[in-house]
Amino acid sequence: MNVSATARLLNATRVSLACALLLAPLAQLRAQAPESAAAAGAPKHPISADIAAKDGQVWGALVFASSKPKQDGAAVTPTPEFPDLSKRLAKAFPYTQFEVLGQHSQVVFREYESWVVPSRDVFLKLDSKGTAANGGLNLHLQFWQGQQVLVKTDTLLQPDSPLFIGGPKWRDGQLIFVLLLKKGK
Repeated sequence: MNVSATARLLNATRVSLACALLLAPLAQLRAQAPESAAAAGAPKHPISADIAAKDGQVWGALVFASSKPKQDGAAVTPTPEFPDLSKRLAKAFPYTQFEVLGQHSQVVFREYESWVVPSRDVFLKLDSKGTAANGGLNLHLQFWQGQQVLVKTDTLLQPDSPLFIGGPKWRDGQLIFVLLLKKGK
């Protein structure tokens, strides 16, 4: 072994020894941490992040509205989440036929964006701004079609008071995005 190789080996040994000396107190602290946490009264089973950070849950649907009856003559079946959807939409839009093209339920998380994606082309981004009185949610919404934001707005979503967003014209009608706050958390 030449002199420079020996010097490098000695330097590496010194560095390793110095790191071991510096890390030894840290290892002792880690070993004592569970005892000190229990002694401080910390819960043995903390609440999961999923439960702690959840503001609510929403159901979203992409609906095709038109005044032409379906070609096969079949009636549109109501969704379990929103049984009177067609009746409510008929009060807000000038169409007689409503067909759910896609639907999606999504948990709304505090401090994180949530996405309601009932189809691969049209979706809704939700940012929770916190809960409101009577179990409502303050939301910042972005309605997307592909890579383009069509609408940005802030809204208060209340139980039993759905939000209808009139989307673009499509075929012989219009696309409508429905957002409903589910009861309970």
